[in-house]
Amino acid sequence: MTPPDKLSTSDLDAPGATKNTVKRRRYNSPLREQQMAKTRQNLIQAGVELVHEFPDWDWNNLTFRAVGKRAGVSERTAYRHFATERQLRDAVMEELVKDSGIRLEELELDNFSDVTARIFSIQSSFAVTPKTVEDPTLATMDQQRREALHQAVIRATPSWQQQDQETVAATLDILWNLPSFERLIAAWDFEPERASDTILWVIALIKEAVQKGNKPSEYCRE
Repeated sequence: MTPPDKLSTSDLDAPGATKNTVKRRRYNSPLREQQMAKTRQNLIQAGVELVHEFPDWDWNNLTFRAVGKRAGVSERTAYRHFATERQLRDAVMEELVKDSGIRLEELELDNFSDVTARIFSIQSSFAVTPKTVEDPTLATMDQQRREALHQAVIRATPSWQQQDQETVAATLDILWNLPSFERLIAAWDFEPERASDTILWVIALIKEAVQKGNKPSEYCRE
């Protein structure tokens, strides 16, 4: 896309105006700079609103056209404020992080639980729909796996309340699902054996907690 001309016809029609004088006037005008800043922020806010409405985390629909339409300006106006759609998306992401109140540079193990709870709370404000297994064959197998795991936990914790049993089973279900294994390999560059050992380590910690009678419902956020 070719960048639009930044000088409007009305600017050039002013008495005695030339491109050079208009350019100087444009860059030296505090009011115009304020208007530009306001328009840019409106575009970012429009992007934030759109992201909250997306049914999934695919940002391909976060375009100059879509953001401009939501902000009530033209696609060309959006282009004037962001050289590329990548820059637009980066600005929207920065605004989302700012709105979350989460400061990653302040993350410590001591506050990790609080930060995680905050992330999950924010997640609920988005329209993203959790993915489910749609293929009937895979869905049936998934159900069988979950039921077998649930029954294994029930046998190990016969006196526990159903909610605690389900929580343990669901947590273990997360760990033996491929996305957890793949995340360690793709994002953390773990070798498959190391990824497997890492997940088995967490499973062992959960098993130890269950054996000691540490129920999920007894966990309290400080």
